[in-house]
Amino acid sequence: MFRLKFSDLPVNTLVGADRRTFEAVTHGMQIDEAYRRKYLLTKHVRKVLDPFYRINERRYAQLPEISGIEDPVFIIGHWRSGTTYAHNLLSCDDRFGYCTTYQTVFPHLMLWGRSFFKCCMAAVIPSSRPTDSMKLGVDLPQEEEFALSNMTPCAHYHFWMFPQRMAEYRDRYLTFDTATDDERREFLDAQDKVMRIALHVSGKRRFLSKNPPHTGRIRMLLERYPGAKFIYLVRNPYAVYESTHNFFTSTLEAVRMQAITSEELDREILLNYRALYEHYENDKRLIPDGQLFEVRFEDLEAAPLETVEQIYDRLSLGDFQSVRPTMERYVATLRNFRKKKYVFDLQTTLTVERNWGEAIRQWDYRP
Repeated sequence: MFRLKFSDLPVNTLVGADRRTFEAVTHGMQIDEAYRRKYLLTKHVRKVLDPFYRINERRYAQLPEISGIEDPVFIIGHWRSGTTYAHNLLSCDDRFGYCTTYQTVFPHLMLWGRSFFKCCMAAVIPSSRPTDSMKLGVDLPQEEEFALSNMTPCAHYHFWMFPQRMAEYRDRYLTFDTATDDERREFLDAQDKVMRIALHVSGKRRFLSKNPPHTGRIRMLLERYPGAKFIYLVRNPYAVYESTHNFFTSTLEAVRMQAITSEELDREILLNYRALYEHYENDKRLIPDGQLFEVRFEDLEAAPLETVEQIYDRLSLGDFQSVRPTMERYVATLRNFRKKKYVFDLQTTLTVERNWGEAIRQWDYRP
């Protein structure tokens, strides 16, 4: 089957945005000439889909309440810290509902027309992620920030389209430091909606979230979900630095509407890490006992089943032994997966130590 590369996709992810969100996000924005065709096609396709979005909104307004919903579980940690691996492992437990790749792109096409549009998406979606070749699929679990960016202007991932404003998006919608109370409320309402739809469609009662930006939103999330459980992953910062640069570069290539230099991107990556690290360290004290599990990615990777069993025990997530065989089968599928190996030059080592030294010392990492 023919599969497009990410960089060859003719539209970007705003194709799944409702009209209000699209217009608010793009209003007054500079669209570089090199990306104008993609922008116009995205705008046109989104407009064609608008009537179907309205049908879905009417369906959502009639959605019955889900009884017996359990507290959500949030997998957090900086990008490239193993959150996807943890998400894929825990999603083997069929007691969890989660946001799928399809829902992240088309959050407004979940309650009507889903089968048809999912087939259309499956025909063109790349089979693997551009950064690490991990498998992609319309029904596989995915981080909900992509869905949120199509549901509200108050989401961090709009920086993918407009990277020249990364600093503003970081302060306003990554950490919400400069956001208004109305913006915080709108974001959390969109999070509620993502969760409710995912649980309704899957028939589950507990939502499993994987969303690196949530690392800087502990205080906000606890205000809305006081019983939430958190799984925080940390990885060698030297590897995170190199891997994040590759991830951001490849993703921006596919969806951006503005140019950004490598030097500018590097500066923002360094600042993003500090913002997430500092907010998490300041606010994790607010998480009640029994609701937080911190783990190194390296430990999870070395002993996945043993580590997940500890997570289930610490967070009271239910009977681990009943889901262990399913997780074992998933782990077995990764035996031939080759993770990229990084060799850190002196400049990289000095840059990371100068900017992220606190995390290095706290977790006792080495280059």
